[in-house]
Amino acid sequence: MILTLSCPDRHGIVAAVSAFLLQRDANISDAQQFGDASSATFFMRVVFEPADGDALAAIHHAFSPLAERFTMHWTLRGPEPRKVMILTSRFDHCLADLLYRWRIDELPMEVTAVVSNHPREMIGHVDLGDLPFHHLPVSAADKPAQEAELLRLIEQTGTELVVLARYMQILSDDLSRRLEGRCINIHHSFLPGFKGARPYHQAHARGVKVIGATAHYVTPDLDEGPIIEQDVERISHRDTPEDLIRKGRDIERRVLARAVRRHIEDRVLLHGTKTVVFED
Repeated sequence: MILTLSCPDRHGIVAAVSAFLLQRDANISDAQQFGDASSATFFMRVVFEPADGDALAAIHHAFSPLAERFTMHWTLRGPEPRKVMILTSRFDHCLADLLYRWRIDELPMEVTAVVSNHPREMIGHVDLGDLPFHHLPVSAADKPAQEAELLRLIEQTGTELVVLARYMQILSDDLSRRLEGRCINIHHSFLPGFKGARPYHQAHARGVKVIGATAHYVTPDLDEGPIIEQDVERISHRDTPEDLIRKGRDIERRVLARAVRRHIEDRVLLHGTKTVVFED
């Protein structure tokens, strides 16, 4: 089981949590904590094996008074794979990579569906197997109806995390708020930043030396959500725009995969506009 928590920082939090688990004869296999001095907030992630016969619901009920005493925001999860829905458009490299990692058990998740604003033929070379596929086209006139159907699918399947794997549509403010803290996006990130069309060509024209990608939680503020993972790669004067696109795809794949894994392993705790990410 995995316990995550955040609360106002004070003496005795680690001791209280450890004592609680000891009293229930649970075995702690991993524990990480962080105290943010600037906000006086404490964060903790504990992985433990409960005593034989000790159910999740019983532990949750027993822990509640301790959590209330320390004013904790907390979660307690069992070992079941997280339910994940993947949204994609015509750029399918991130989708293919996530499915590959899922199939080799690198990502402990249950894929509830693949959703695209393009027909399945657009990603025909990606092996979806028996995964449910939903084509939800988007236009200015029917976007509210499309998002309503998407939300219905999310709720119907019990999806816990939505991954925008190069899904080239902007979610409405309402849907972004509904999915707060459980929707991850990947986008190109340059120094300096290049927005709009043909970003790799813009970067090439400016002679950038570094390109990168950023995975973050979706918020109504476009591309301004709490950052989970970033990576970069060096660029030289010999690189063409096509080289930048190729290298960019590689960065996007690995950054998104790391962000998804950290989320489904409960390693990411929200902290306002930032995140606390406990490494493995």
